Amino acid sequence: MDILTLVGLVAGVLIVILAMLANASFLTFLNLPGLAIVLGGTFAVTLIKFRMASVMSAFRLAMSAAFTDRMARPTELIREVGSLAMVVRKEGILGLENHQTDNAFLQKAINLCVDGHPPELVEEALAQETQQTAERYEVAERVFRGIGESAPAIGMLGTLVGLVQMLNTLDDPSSIGPAMAIALLTTLYGAFIAQLIALPLADKLQLKAEDESRNQMLIITSIKNIMRGENPRVMTELLSSFVHPEQRTGLAPEREA
Repeated sequence: MDILTLVGLVAGVLIVILAMLANASFLTFLNLPGLAIVLGGTFAVTLIKFRMASVMSAFRLAMSAAFTDRMARPTELIREVGSLAMVVRKEGILGLENHQTDNAFLQKAINLCVDGHPPELVEEALAQETQQTAERYEVAERVFRGIGESAPAIGMLGTLVGLVQMLNTLDDPSSIGPAMAIALLTTLYGAFIAQLIALPLADKLQLKAEDESRNQMLIITSIKNIMRGENPRVMTELLSSFVHPEQRTGLAPEREA
């Protein structure tokens, strides 16, 4: 679980709700027709911009990536590929045949190597996988940014609808205040969805995409060096550029006896 995403979302929603309840009841801010306009309109615009499959994939990716923290740290990967390089140095590439890892991308790289494919094919297959992963994250990010852009605009549209209805009742001054409040609620709903949900999730997906791309590049570089028979300690030194300087101690594998 990516606790920061959950904490940030819950904290943001609670702050807004507490501000609402400070001097009014929750029902004051509840307007079902306005909420329907914002939710329905935003969903409709999203479907116009993107395919349904892309929208569903974006929400699945957001749940699996933004709210979970399953991504390996670069230091963990460097230590793992360093141990793999030591095995290959002693037993050859077939020494990795029984190695299992939780990292799906690294496992795919290992399987390609063990199957005896040439380095060029292995690198091409991994590069294609990296590209497809980046595209999936990009589409998901664009979907949520699209929602973040559409929701406030739909909210403003709902406000305009409410203002027109209010102007039609100007003969009753007592109804102007409540009607104005209801009209402004759609703008509130749109801003709430955009600023507290959609745009933060888009930014988190962008960050996760960068982390995923970095890890995959680290693995590709590692596999290329392993297949070339590079010295594990030299390989670790090359990979240390993927982590912060203060985290580079203890990455190199133990020297062979």
